[in-house]
Amino acid sequence: MSPAARLPAALRGTVEVLWDYHDLHHDPRSTDVGIGLGSHDLGVATCAAALYHRRLFPRIVFTGANAPTTVETFPRGEAVHYREHAVALGVPDEAVLLETTARNTGENITRTRSLLTAHGIAPGSVTLISRPYQQRRAYATCRRFWPDVCVRCASLPTTLDDYVAGIGDVERVVAMIVGDTQRIWLYAERGYAIPQPVPDNVRDAYRELVEAGYTSRLVA
Repeated sequence: MSPAARLPAALRGTVEVLWDYHDLHHDPRSTDVGIGLGSHDLGVATCAAALYHRRLFPRIVFTGANAPTTVETFPRGEAVHYREHAVALGVPDEAVLLETTARNTGENITRTRSLLTAHGIAPGSVTLISRPYQQRRAYATCRRFWPDVCVRCASLPTTLDDYVAGIGDVERVVAMIVGDTQRIWLYAERGYAIPQPVPDNVRDAYRELVEAGYTSRLVA
């Protein structure tokens, strides 16, 4: 791990509180569809391919257009690059559906549901595959907009330190984790997600990181 991609020792424990909070620790189970949520992290597609090869679902939907943080990395769109990566990992092209217009997690969910309906697919269960620190928000969003489906969450298994090293940008990763934490209660208040419990140590860790300046991904 390079020094540029190492968490500051003074903040590492604080960041790990939030990292652990967002991981729902769902055991992998068979579901009807795997849904890879678009982002800057190609590990989402790697995880989706691995779960497909374990026969945990017969079909994958990759969903995502672009955000300012992904347009340079995935110029043809997040979902398109995810599919290419999954196919390169041995997933049959015919097992993948693409949703290429969603620009946030709510749209990932609602537009994927519409896409599946258009293909005559009405899943009773789905596996949401996301960045590790997006699991809780993805779950809460899906429960809000798709309440009749059983939801499991999954991410590529990794430690916090290895994830930071893999992304290679401490400021970005910590700011994204802080931003996702704020969205847990903020989006519930705005009706974008169901409420989630937020323990005191999570709120304390969030405030400490905000005070340390990791605020670039906060919602106004």
